Amino acid sequence: MNILFDERLDGTLPAVDKDALVTHLTAHLPDMTLLHREEDLRPFECDGLSAYRVLPMLVALPDTLEQVEALLGICHAQGVPVVTRGAGTGLSGGALPLEKGVLLVMSRFSRILDVDPEARTARVQPGVRNLAISEAAAPHGLYYAPDPSSQIACSIGGNVAENAGGVHCLKYGLTVHNVLAVNILTIEGEHITLGSEALDTPGFDLLALFTGSEGMLGVITEITVKLLPKPESAKVLMASFDDVEKAGKAVGDIIAAGIIPGGLEMMDRLAIQAAENFVKAGYPVEAEAILLCELDGVEADVHDDCETVRRVLEAAGATDIRLARDDAERATFWAGRKNAFPAVGRMSPDYYCMDGTIPRRELPRVLKGIADLSATHGLRVANVFHAGDGNMHPLILFDANAPGELALAEEVGGKILELCVEVGGSITGEHGVGREKINQMCAQFSPDEITVFHAVKAAFDPLGLLNPGKNIPTLARCAEFGAMHVHHGNLPHPELPRF
Repeated sequence: MNILFDERLDGTLPAVDKDALVTHLTAHLPDMTLLHREEDLRPFECDGLSAYRVLPMLVALPDTLEQVEALLGICHAQGVPVVTRGAGTGLSGGALPLEKGVLLVMSRFSRILDVDPEARTARVQPGVRNLAISEAAAPHGLYYAPDPSSQIACSIGGNVAENAGGVHCLKYGLTVHNVLAVNILTIEGEHITLGSEALDTPGFDLLALFTGSEGMLGVITEITVKLLPKPESAKVLMASFDDVEKAGKAVGDIIAAGIIPGGLEMMDRLAIQAAENFVKAGYPVEAEAILLCELDGVEADVHDDCETVRRVLEAAGATDIRLARDDAERATFWAGRKNAFPAVGRMSPDYYCMDGTIPRRELPRVLKGIADLSATHGLRVANVFHAGDGNMHPLILFDANAPGELALAEEVGGKILELCVEVGGSITGEHGVGREKINQMCAQFSPDEITVFHAVKAAFDPLGLLNPGKNIPTLARCAEFGAMHVHHGNLPHPELPRF
């Protein structure tokens, strides 16, 4: 762990009498499942970022909205912090529990309440799996566009909390662009609806504010999502390159040609080899990089766009271009990309998955920077990109059993994120900040901006009981982080006191 991650997440919280809280909750909510023995708590000690683990004090698994409302009311009255968890597939430690808090698990809220094919909407509970929404809409010729790689398991509530994306977000947007309304409960137990099924909602755009807020502002109880008609035609081109920077430049060239693909993904050689060994997708393992470009829409337009993209790829230096023969091969191409994360896991005892976003034009520079960091620190890095929107997922390979390698992987990951900020990007595209990137928030945002974030948090949660210690750093943390990271001889935020 690096120096700022080894502190207790809830070190400033008051002591909680666990036995008294269990007795109180059981008396008021006798039908709610409440776990408090260590062997029952152990499965909930982390989310998908398993490097960070904390055993929660209690785990609550409510079945009804009334139970959630009562639980929040009790925790608010007694000053007990609450962390909300969905499927636990998050990769930034956003659902990491607290040793002095309650972990509120919403997985039992898993019903699709309504699918309206005429309005092209669906109302769902937060525990519904992402893929299940498209499966329910399929008989009507509709689907839900955001498709993170974990869509077979991740829940829509978690998608809203992290503003999840996916391979098709370039053309169809992130979660925030595909959600119409969200019902939430505040920590005081107040019911609020953000957004509506109308094209616009009066007042501040609180729905956009809430999407991506990582469980810090309220607990999601219901979501209304947009559904889209399935495209008439969809085709995928796979282009091979003998140089990863050429592939990076080709991404910008495609967009500059006036083409907005349904998906535009990039993988480097290490990721290609891992995916091919795992899925047998027909990837060229000798290539330094590949691009997967999906074009969808009306058949005639797709045909013309394929020809345009082929010419752009040839001009960019592609050594080979293949068009998927049919829907089966198209699905196989995407299966390799969507299974890249587990595939890379077969190549190393551990890997650390990063998530940053950069301007497309900076892809070649950032790829070179990652290669330099990999060589300098002696850790292999497999690169998987939502290249079209600049969302990168470097996978840093290491062995947690080797002394110092986890800390080294964290250091490399932090430097990659700081490189993203340096070129005008962001420290996250879809995984969220959670605990993983809280230090790098100090690199991206000024003290005044961080102060505003705290003010927004306080407006929804004055006592700071919802998911404390995540997402927003304290100014003291930023001062300490800045003291450890001197850039070009200058400390960031020199106006802050150093500790």
